[in-house]
Amino acid sequence: MIALVILGILLGTFLVLSAIDRVWHVIPVKRRGQISLAAVFAFTAIGHFLLTGKMAAMLPDWVPLRTAIVYATGALEFAGAMGLLIPRLSRATGICLVAFLILVFPANVYAALHHVDIGGHAAGPAYLLIRLPLQLILIAWAWWFSVRRS
Repeated sequence: MIALVILGILLGTFLVLSAIDRVWHVIPVKRRGQISLAAVFAFTAIGHFLLTGKMAAMLPDWVPLRTAIVYATGALEFAGAMGLLIPRLSRATGICLVAFLILVFPANVYAALHHVDIGGHAAGPAYLLIRLPLQLILIAWAWWFSVRRS
């Protein structure tokens, strides 16, 4: 399931960076969190360009320009990943990503209710029991490592 892959990327990247820091003491914890979240958003952005049709199906038929929206949100996710890697932009990027995660959640609800065959949504509403906590983890992660002032 894609939610577990995303969680694996987030935590796996953080743990690898923590192991590196344990040896060389070069990556502060805040930076590790930002880099890990950037890896997640780079991964999810790629899906927008490789699975465009399936991602467009996550939006109701009445939404115009669904394919364009998928490309645009993929570009936004990639920009978010890059913004997290630029220290002077990481806080503003974190704020934008929190808003983005909140704004795209209705598409996940629609996809689950309509059993869209992508990323676990085909499981139906039960998928939201996994997806909502994942969204909350990503929001909390972005807030803790990028938005919150130390």
